[in-house]
Amino acid sequence: MPQDYDITLKISYHYDSPAAASRTLLRMLPRTEPGQQLLAGVVTADPAPGWRRDDTDFFGNATTEIAHEARLTRIVFRFDGRVRRALDSGALDLSCGLPALAQQVAALRDIGAASPHHFLGASPRIPADPAIAAFARACVGSDMSAQAAVQAVSRALHGHFTFDPTATDVATPPAQAFRARRGVCQDMAQVMICALRALGIPAGYVSGFLRTLPPKGRPRLEGADAMHAWVRAWCGADAGWIGIDPTNDMAAGGDHITVAFGRDYADVAPIRGALRSAGRHRTTHQVDVIPV
Repeated sequence: MPQDYDITLKISYHYDSPAAASRTLLRMLPRTEPGQQLLAGVVTADPAPGWRRDDTDFFGNATTEIAHEARLTRIVFRFDGRVRRALDSGALDLSCGLPALAQQVAALRDIGAASPHHFLGASPRIPADPAIAAFARACVGSDMSAQAAVQAVSRALHGHFTFDPTATDVATPPAQAFRARRGVCQDMAQVMICALRALGIPAGYVSGFLRTLPPKGRPRLEGADAMHAWVRAWCGADAGWIGIDPTNDMAAGGDHITVAFGRDYADVAPIRGALRSAGRHRTTHQVDVIPV
């Protein structure tokens, strides 16, 4: 049986000095994709914008562009909706051997949004890093399947990192977080993507939500109080893309609700924009994911 979730995401900004000429790009609406269906949902801003356009980006993520000309002392961006998520399938490992993966990637001629070719090289937020590459190579063996290699890297990173919301911020480079061995889901996801790409495994960044309250008898997952991040890795023509959550060292399954997918955080940030302002601002971030 699939599981329905009622979801609320609320991101608020408060400005010490009124901000003007605000232009914002939002990625807050969950995707409809295999295993997940957006049943209903709306993205809003308070105050209401003077201009708005809803669209999708190259990777198929829903986008909302808005503009405010009036001066703002505060603004609240919000998503309210319901998502249906398939339960964990427990699928078999259909991936090819790790040494054969490069040949399977090379055989693909597709360069559409889901093509693994977009997810092999360095991206704006995830440059290649020798230390992370060496760590990745030490995690795997040449006789592993691609999926087993992905799982081995996740397990090693989970043991390598301490979850610490105070150690990093949204702009912390993956190499810095890796050296500190501390960070949050964004850091662990971007380090893992860097590691997988160093092994020749195409990997991308996923933003989304986690169930706030776990099923009875299961531990609470790290990252459930805010938007979460995990990884998708392409493991061959038969297996395709698989999801893996290094923060919790688990497959991304029924507890994970996808909002956006891209090469790194720059492709999926829930809010990006520009405005004219002076002084400081404060932001709050609230997520509720309630099983129906």
